[in-house]
Amino acid sequence: QVQLVESGGGLVQAGGSLRLSCAASGRTFSSYYMGWFRQAPGKEREFVGRIMWSTGNTNYADSVKGRFTISRDNAKNTVYLQMNSLKPEDTAVYSCAAGNRAVVSSLYTAYDYWGQGTQVTVSS
Repeated sequence: QVQLVESGGGLVQAGGSLRLSCAASGRTFSSYYMGWFRQAPGKEREFVGRIMWSTGNTNYADSVKGRFTISRDNAKNTVYLQMNSLKPEDTAVYSCAAGNRAVVSSLYTAYDYWGQGTQVTVSS
């Protein structure tokens, strides 16, 4: 059974940093890409970024480029989202997801497995 479990969310002041973790289990993810999405109240789910397990190649939404970094630890089967220079508009529930279809990986429909999400709140 595939499980993605996020952790590391919390409350932080604007300008601060948080690191989210996504522990993956239940299958081999070497051929997968792992994405991070977020959803604020009343807003649509938004792509944050993704990483390829095999190569470490990443890409990011323009809104977080230069502030957020995705990495992975193959030995721990864990993906990280390092968030720096946080802004109040980054407040959302952040979820990780796994997919391996040959489609645009910024679309939430590209992902088959999802974590439960973790709340990130940035105060001004």
